[in-house]
This record gives sequence, structure tokens and C-alpha cells, in this order.
Amino acid sequence: MSAVRLLVIDDHPMFRRGLVTLLAGNSRFEVVGESGSGREGVEMARRLHPDLVLLDWHMPRLSGMQVLDEIRQLELACRVVVFTASLDRSELLQALALGCNGYALKDMEPSRLQAYLLQCCEGTVVLKDQMVALLAQPQPTPPTSAAGLAAPLHQIELTTREAQTLALIARGLSNKLVARELGISDGTVKIYVKNLLRKLRLRSRLDLAAWFHQSS
Repeated sequence: MSAVRLLVIDDHPMFRRGLVTLLAGNSRFEVVGESGSGREGVEMARRLHPDLVLLDWHMPRLSGMQVLDEIRQLELACRVVVFTASLDRSELLQALALGCNGYALKDMEPSRLQAYLLQCCEGTVVLKDQMVALLAQPQPTPPTSAAGLAAPLHQIELTTREAQTLALIARGLSNKLVARELGISDGTVKIYVKNLLRKLRLRSRLDLAAWFHQSS
């Protein structure tokens, strides 16, 4: 298997250099570039065509959210893993809505981070249990469905696949495209959508998308 061509975008020089040194020491990775700014990072992604971008979420001027949005607007084939020091529900939802392939915390053990990055390269959106639990947390003002029924958020327990499906539906993807993104069958996606509608007490895919964005 060829090495994963990796671009690191992080505005903290010492942390970035340590990260690059760590990953460059693993034969499974080839660090093709590093950047301390979002704007330069986007240009490097466009020019270098990396397989994976490890992206700091909190950066001055052009934030990680804006970088991820621009990378997706450019329709680059690279996968993007958000790298952040804080576990924030709204930021996680924003990253998922913009099409991230993973969400990692900066306090991860080095070996676990490397294994996680390789897992994110396999073609699915990868969320750890703590991320899924965060998505399922109750919110102060639950949104309502088209029928006027509020989903009881304190009772919602989404599986990883259901959370991934919900985020992709919120991006406007059809069942076929969701299936392709997650590497599963159309029929399996239909089951996840059915489960989401039941758990959230909603009636349609449009309601699911609205629920997702209102919760972020």
C-alpha cells in the first residue's frame, strides 16, 4: 500500500513541527507539505493534491471552517480531518455539515492519532464514541418538526452511522450519494433514514436537514 500523502495546516509552529516530525516518522505517511495559515493551506491543497489534510480548526484570519469550506468548493479529492483542542458540539456539527472525514482532539495519544488518520482514509466519516455522544446531547431549545412535534432530545441515541447519515443528508446528498460516501448500500441508508425519522419524530428528509442545522 502506498503512503498517505498528507498536508498539515496548523498556525502553531512548535506544535505543527512536532506533528510533522511524528507523522513523517511513520512509513504509512508522506508529509507533502505544512502550512501555518489557512489561505496558504488552501493553495497548497490545490497545488499538491494530498490524500489527507489535517486541519487545525481555530486559526486567525482564515479559520479551519473557512478552509474546509473552500477545499470542498474546489472539489478537491482529499479527505479532511479536523484537529482541535476543544470538543464543541456546534463546531463538530459545522465540520460534519461541511464534509469533514474525521474530527480529532489534540490530546490524543500519538499512536491512536496515527491509527485514526489511517482509518479516516478508508472512505467513511469516522467519529469516536465521545463525538457521537456529544451529538446526542440534549439542547436547550429543541427544534420542531413540520407537524409541530418537538423531538425529545434527552431520549435520542444515534449510532455512528446514523449521525454520519444525518450530517450527509443535511448537506443535501441523496440516498445514493450517502451510500457512496459511506461505502454502504442504498437499502442500508434507507434503514438509517427510517431510524432517524423515528428517533427524532420527524416526517421527511427535509425535516432532518432542518433539524440538523437548527441544532448547530
